[in-house]
Amino acid sequence: MNATVTPITPALRDTTAPRVGGPLPGPRSEELLARQRERESNARAYPRHFPFAVAEGAGSWVRDVDGNVFLDFLSGAGVLSLGHNHPELVAAAVEQMGTFTHGLDMATPAKDAFTEAQLAMLPAGMRDRMRIQFCGPTGANAVDAAIKLCKTATGRGDIVSFQGGFHGSTHAAMAMTGLVAQKRPIQNGMPGVQFFPFSSCSRCPLALDPASCQTNCVALLERALNDANGGVALPAAVIMELVQGEGGVIPARREFVQRVRALTRELGVPLIVDEVQTGCGRTGTWWAFEQYGIEPDVVVASKALSGMGQPVAIIMYDESLDVWAPGAHSGTFRGNQLAFAAGVETIRIVERDDVLANVRERSAQVFARLAELAADPAVVEVRGLGLMLGIELAPPADGRSVTALAQDVQARALRAGLIVELGGRDDCVVRMLPPLTVTAEQIDLACSILVDAVRAALGREASAAA
Repeated sequence: MNATVTPITPALRDTTAPRVGGPLPGPRSEELLARQRERESNARAYPRHFPFAVAEGAGSWVRDVDGNVFLDFLSGAGVLSLGHNHPELVAAAVEQMGTFTHGLDMATPAKDAFTEAQLAMLPAGMRDRMRIQFCGPTGANAVDAAIKLCKTATGRGDIVSFQGGFHGSTHAAMAMTGLVAQKRPIQNGMPGVQFFPFSSCSRCPLALDPASCQTNCVALLERALNDANGGVALPAAVIMELVQGEGGVIPARREFVQRVRALTRELGVPLIVDEVQTGCGRTGTWWAFEQYGIEPDVVVASKALSGMGQPVAIIMYDESLDVWAPGAHSGTFRGNQLAFAAGVETIRIVERDDVLANVRERSAQVFARLAELAADPAVVEVRGLGLMLGIELAPPADGRSVTALAQDVQARALRAGLIVELGGRDDCVVRMLPPLTVTAEQIDLACSILVDAVRAALGREASAAA
């Protein structure tokens, strides 16, 4: 039996506050969730944390089939950069749908316009020397493509990755991901991956005190790659996130990134920057690497390229690496014309509406609003870059694990109408990925809910609404 969907009035896009009535899940959601449990893989994840069935989304809001309305600070894991169902993106995709939808890697006007738009968003010094490769429709496939390309171009086989990093759940991408629990059940993973410390000073990988430390942890990589007795062969590539997302929203330090870039350039090792989550404006510039003053050899992008969840993934790389034979990396679904049309429109809107300025302003607003929370001894740090934000919680004194505390915060926020994700070691970081078009009023509302949720989870009196 199909669940009945009750229309909500006024229009969802005009909503100004969340509305959650009764327990979650509601009866109609529970019907769909029960059917999902019966038929879908045990690998499903989000319904376990967000116990409702979605009826519709608009802007920063989603409504479930029971009429509950939530402020969505997950945005499809960062995919919906302009929010749910942006009318101009929908119109662009619908128009393309009536013309041509699937094109493999054939040339089309939509693909040409998308290629031109993406290359134009690179810094001026990179535009004329970068090539673009269309991959399968996921970020992990683009990561695999980047690794294959660098191995082919260099003739070498090893890869350097960083502790805490996340590059996907496919076999090769998982091998370069720091999370051991994800890899433990899978035997005979891709060999040749060496992990080095990332500049995560709030949780120093070397157990040093950031206030007195004189060691930049990139020095370990410098010494290993320059030491003939260091045991680490010259790799085919170094891959890194500039803000570790699943690792806990950890922005790399500028000096760390610049020294990695200088080292790889000196040794002739391609540097791959994984911008799957940080790209397309999420950090306040179109690409996060722009804020670090570097030019990578390979850029991996996927999530927000279409702005509306139409899947597309690419790598852009220095033309000196373009050594592939025809068909060396292929995929049936690498020609999504709807994603191309929406992606061009996304860039036009971002530039027209100065969306990147909004990202920077709303980011500053979050840090100002959560300053009181950052000073709490129960909070390790409020951190992030642009609208890629996280609150790392400290282990509570009441015997609960920090994971249980974070899950409590997430559940309380959801009951108050705010959708947030968890990440980091032991899922101790409450993560926020709102649409880049989020308003000041929505940020203020979300911050009030989060402050109250943290304090309530700690058994403290809730804060007054701002």
